[in-house]
Amino acid sequence: MNYEAVIGLETHVQLKTRTKMWCGCANEFGAPPNSNVCPVCLGLPGVLPVANEEALRLTALTGLLLRCGLPGLAKFDRKNYFYPDMPKNYQITQYDKPSTVNGFLDFEFDGGISRVRITRAHLEEDVGKNIHFERNSGVDFNRAGVPLLEIVSEPEITGPLMAYEYLNALVQVLRHGCISDCDMEKGEVRCDVNVSVRPVGARELGKKVEIKNMNSFSAVRRALEHEIPRQIHVLDSGGELVQETRRWDDAGGVTETMRSKEMAHDYRYFPEPDLMPFQPTEAWLAEVQRRVVELPLAKKQRLMRQYQLPASDAQTFVWDRPLADYFETLARKAKNPKAAANWIINNLRGKLAETKTALADLKFKPEYILDLVELVEGKKISSSAAQQVFGRMFDSGEAPLAIVEKEGLAQVSDSGAIEALCEQAIAAHPGPAADYKAGKAAALNFLKGQVMKLSKGRANPNLAGQILERKLK
Repeated sequence: MNYEAVIGLETHVQLKTRTKMWCGCANEFGAPPNSNVCPVCLGLPGVLPVANEEALRLTALTGLLLRCGLPGLAKFDRKNYFYPDMPKNYQITQYDKPSTVNGFLDFEFDGGISRVRITRAHLEEDVGKNIHFERNSGVDFNRAGVPLLEIVSEPEITGPLMAYEYLNALVQVLRHGCISDCDMEKGEVRCDVNVSVRPVGARELGKKVEIKNMNSFSAVRRALEHEIPRQIHVLDSGGELVQETRRWDDAGGVTETMRSKEMAHDYRYFPEPDLMPFQPTEAWLAEVQRRVVELPLAKKQRLMRQYQLPASDAQTFVWDRPLADYFETLARKAKNPKAAANWIINNLRGKLAETKTALADLKFKPEYILDLVELVEGKKISSSAAQQVFGRMFDSGEAPLAIVEKEGLAQVSDSGAIEALCEQAIAAHPGPAADYKAGKAAALNFLKGQVMKLSKGRANPNLAGQILERKLK
């Protein structure tokens, strides 16, 4: 029998706030264990939570970016369970009336645009972190109470690669909207997978298996690549699947049973009595609406359409929003936006990384990149000389034309001068000259390189090539 996979993802994202969800403790990674805690974080008697309004705003903003509806009333609930990392023995979350519902995410997949519907994006608090030592364990509650957004997809993902691309696209949206930095190494984004298999064409879902303990999106893909065939093998062997939670063993490349899967009633949800339901006003929603940004996919398509950029260049700018903003300030004035994009991606970006320089700290004016492009396209300087000019412009902040004049880098287009250089190159390298005459066309590039070397990069390369061809014939 042929089977198909049905996958839904629950993505947990720490929100980019200064303080925690219910108190004024710092939302900070890397602090000494249990240093960012207070009676509210630790669930001590006699304290009351107060909702972080910025977390509410970021939740609503996420809903708008994911095309969700924002209900007129949302409330918080208690999810009851007992585990060492949950100091209150319950988690404040949202159950039947979340802040956002019924959205979707469009993303590039398999040569086209795929859409996965979003069931909800609800706000809750994170838990502490269990730390296991050789003979005992400890709990760090610094993370307890950090605002956490759980984004639940519909079970519409059909395979491991589609899940991987969905997660990457979701993170791009969240980073673009300044919702979260989504740094997986800091635990700012985590993902649980729900997966089942069913006969192709069947409508009823199979037994759902939840997979946990995946520390990267690649691990999500690998876990699914193992789990889907495992479930199919169980069914083909006459076995029966059970609803359970399994953990991913990344080193072993297998999933392992953890426990039977809980149902909603196992958590004994009930309304949080210490928090009033939240009813956003029109003015409040208008303030959130002003923070909506262009979605990454829409931005990529616009950059390609508006500036005739190839998909790879547009994608580079989607991944790096500050660099994209820098490019667009120039592209609006540029005669050749594509050439400006080449210099920014291939030269400026590398220099920034190499020197650990921020865009705001550049010494030269942004317009100097356009000046440099015009010098090359006007054949005032050669491409190799342009590289020298850019390096000095980056270091000193001088204008490109001033550097060209100061260093004598103007391109030589005098045919007599270049002819003499070509004769020198041919005389000094009779072997490549003979190779070209024998039909090896690549030998001409070597000789042209020697002419450029003799001219210190100033010779007009096209003219040099023409003269070499004429002389070698």
